[in-house]
Amino acid sequence: MPSRPGLLDQIERYFAVAPLPDAQVQQVGLLDVPIGSPEWPFPARPRPGREGEVALADVRTAMSLQESAGLPAAMEWLGDRCRGLAGVARSAGLVVDELPLLLAADPVEVLLPAEVRLYLVGADDPELVRYQRLAQLAFATPVGAAAPAGPVAGPSELPSTSVLRERVAAGRTVMMVAVDEGQPVAVGSHQPVEVDGQEISEVVGVATLPRFRGRGLGAGLTSALVEHARQSADLVFLAAGDDDVARVYERVGFARVGTSCLAERPVR
Repeated sequence: MPSRPGLLDQIERYFAVAPLPDAQVQQVGLLDVPIGSPEWPFPARPRPGREGEVALADVRTAMSLQESAGLPAAMEWLGDRCRGLAGVARSAGLVVDELPLLLAADPVEVLLPAEVRLYLVGADDPELVRYQRLAQLAFATPVGAAAPAGPVAGPSELPSTSVLRERVAAGRTVMMVAVDEGQPVAVGSHQPVEVDGQEISEVVGVATLPRFRGRGLGAGLTSALVEHARQSADLVFLAAGDDDVARVYERVGFARVGTSCLAERPVR
């Protein structure tokens, strides 16, 4: 595990600063609760530099604020910094997932198959909604499960597409798509934020269509996103979906630095 001084402090500050262009942050006890568009929600988080433990009453108040604003009730935090918060979140009726947190410590270039091309996505790309649909389908289809074999389709716009276009235009989201024989097959992004005079970026939403899995597209796309991010970012990190996914990233130069906890209202 890398011992870079202040690493978790930097990641906590990243999450505190990231919502500011898109949401008003309300303070509830030791929690920061971003209230913005339901089309691009941010979870509540413990405030950096806090002293003490987050109270159950504050979690419930934060959830009420979120749901009153049409946002999902959700919290996120670094498990290594708030060891008792998982129990508090569960007491508030949330389901907690613990995700491996990884740093791009010594990235290895991963080559994509020769027939696959990578493209940066522009804010005016007419296929942007198609890439969003691709990610939805990929995340909704577990590894090994069957999925539709036809091309990814969808309406002309999803509710969040206009927000995504604004973020891409402003440079707050950098999206890449992998294309095979003219069809998008994988997509991913990194999200740079200036934090205390340096840039930090999180790799998010790396997704591959089910029938194209097992070809190294996710690892190759992540490698390209990290290479792009590191042109200006001092620190690049991601939260892996589970231990198996984390091991894939570790083989291409990522190192575990902790645990990211996500708590959400259970689906009924």
